[in-house]
Amino acid sequence: MANILHLTASPRGAASHSRQISSEFVQAWLQAHPGDTVTVRDIGRQDIPHLTEELIGAFYMPAEHRTSAQRELLKLSDELVDELQAANLYVFGIPMYNFSVPAVFKAYIDLIVRIGLTVTSNWEGQLKDKKAIIVTARGGGGYGVGESRAAYNFEDPYLRTVMSLIGVTDQTFIHVTHTSDDLEAPKSLAAARAQINQLVEAQQEQFHRLAR
Repeated sequence: MANILHLTASPRGAASHSRQISSEFVQAWLQAHPGDTVTVRDIGRQDIPHLTEELIGAFYMPAEHRTSAQRELLKLSDELVDELQAANLYVFGIPMYNFSVPAVFKAYIDLIVRIGLTVTSNWEGQLKDKKAIIVTARGGGGYGVGESRAAYNFEDPYLRTVMSLIGVTDQTFIHVTHTSDDLEAPKSLAAARAQINQLVEAQQEQFHRLAR
């Protein structure tokens, strides 16, 4: 049985394409595997705190020496890390904002990159044997390798790097582009849905071997 973590980072509700397509992937997966479980983490509509001096101090304080105030500060971070550790399939919906990830997703990453939990002191990722399906959404196009706006794409390299840092090197991207173009958006959405069907069919057995 697969345990899915579905994370969305857009503050927009039904209007969010990254939320829509990542949700459609999860629904397609569950239709094929109704016994699998899903945890939903909607950071786009949650107050994810940025790092503070006190929080950083709590991160690096040995657990046995933490104060009650430090343990309280770490509650959300611990909860987010627990979700990552419990899941073996991540489905992330991440829009592109100003050529990169939303600020709330960066804040999330700062809470889950934890030495001793998701990485070792030598920066070896601990979340291995897990798979990430990453849905991005962009108002325009041309951000792919060799395309006209490739140099402006700071989102994909960041996502690949930070996921690899915590040990998740098995990554598949679904890009929804031209979402602001009424003519091109339907074509991009159709292509994304076709990719979803291919991924569910091609990779479902692989995931269930990992989950056994």
